[in-house]
Amino acid sequence: MPKIPAKPAIQAADPGRWKALIFIALAQLMVVLDATIVNIALPSAQQDLGISDANRQWVITAYALAFGGLLLFGGRIADLWGRKRTFITGLIGFAAASALGGAATGEAMMLGARALQGAFGALLAPAALSLLAVTFTDAKERAKAFGIYGAIAGGGGAVGLILGGFLTEYLNWRWTFFVNIPFAVVAAVGAYLVVREPEGGRNRSALDIPGVVLSTLGLVSLVYGFTRAESAGWSDAGTIGLFVGSAVLLLAFALVESRVKSPLLPLRVVTDRNRGGVYLSLGLAVIAMFGLFLFLTYYLQVVKGYSPVKTGFAFLPMIAGMIVGSTQIGTRLMTRVPPRLLMAPGFLTAALGMLLLTQLEIGTSYAGLILPAQLLLGLGMGTAFMPAMSLATLGVDPRDAGVASAMVNTSQQVGGAIGTALLNTIAASATTAYLVDHAAGATTPAAQKLLQLQGMVEGYAAAIWWAVGILAVSATIAFVLINTGKPGTGQVAASGADVEDEVRIPVVAH
Repeated sequence: MPKIPAKPAIQAADPGRWKALIFIALAQLMVVLDATIVNIALPSAQQDLGISDANRQWVITAYALAFGGLLLFGGRIADLWGRKRTFITGLIGFAAASALGGAATGEAMMLGARALQGAFGALLAPAALSLLAVTFTDAKERAKAFGIYGAIAGGGGAVGLILGGFLTEYLNWRWTFFVNIPFAVVAAVGAYLVVREPEGGRNRSALDIPGVVLSTLGLVSLVYGFTRAESAGWSDAGTIGLFVGSAVLLLAFALVESRVKSPLLPLRVVTDRNRGGVYLSLGLAVIAMFGLFLFLTYYLQVVKGYSPVKTGFAFLPMIAGMIVGSTQIGTRLMTRVPPRLLMAPGFLTAALGMLLLTQLEIGTSYAGLILPAQLLLGLGMGTAFMPAMSLATLGVDPRDAGVASAMVNTSQQVGGAIGTALLNTIAASATTAYLVDHAAGATTPAAQKLLQLQGMVEGYAAAIWWAVGILAVSATIAFVLINTGKPGTGQVAASGADVEDEVRIPVVAH
């Protein structure tokens, strides 16, 4: 049994921690916004820059590949170089890459800017979460801080749809890039002035170069495999080759990490039962969420005829639900009940909201079905995200906080790539099958147009059924694997090195 010290060394709480939270949350909002804000602007940007239909997916894919592939490396850099320094560097780089994207004059410049955004985002995201983890060490304060962070992580994508629609419709698609600059500048200046990183939390071990190469190539292959499957199909030789290559590379990565002296990803971070349960359940839940954003956006714009701005505002109930679920339900109950009793019911509540959306039809009422479904989704996801974000870094050695935070972002990024490709493929297959079965009855142009819309809706409903099942699996994993008890009322994270075992036992009831 780990030794419990009589007087564990605990640094005094940072008096500027709540100001620091403002700038950390602002940076996280910027990163999450960027995942969806560009989607609405893409048709306009494609036309202005002369990007072909075959290459337009790379505006999204270039970002996803760089971000998903470099996250673990970014987390390790934060542990090695210092989280505050990495955080500010990531902000400055992200702003510069956004300026480059907004000023793009051609396809190559745009794709290069998106890849740079992804690379600096991979520095920024784990640094932000790990700063939060080492700054808020009191259980009640940690609950409030992660409640705010969880609401942003869950609802920021929907906010991106609103902001993207407004900027594209009333200004210009370039502003979906330029808008990042004031976010980044304010967050960087604020972080420089008020963020104070606790001493003794760096991991100055030599960088694991083989681990960096294997993990980056493995994750890039995995993300690109799912992206390629969406366009080329699951049976395509290139798609299969990417999945096989990814499996080989990630297996080799795991073997290397188990043998090297200073691994990029210490296996103790992911083999911990509770953290492993968080990574897995969160990744699965994001699969369902990203698919929903995609389908609802197309349904509202193409089937219901909503404008980009109206579509964005149609997601407001989900944002409201996430804020309430995270800051009111999750925060208030986090120190009173075990995390699994928040996460599992949260995912099941979201699944119930998703279940309502399987009833979508062409004439479905927004107020009668879509609005209550979004509220349930938001409440469920907000309630589940908040303890998940906190538990993912709870009790971890401060020297591993960056890479543990990177794993949270990696599970979300890979989950998003899988969700978009997997559910979109399912929807497309269901739509095709419906059109084939009913083509004979559509003999007039009006009937054919109606059939196309009905086929789209049938495809969305079929994919959403899968999302319901995925959320149910996510809830089951959270309930079965996550067995930690409710946090205590004292310190839940250390601010110095070599204290993981010392802080785990006194504050967590198993």
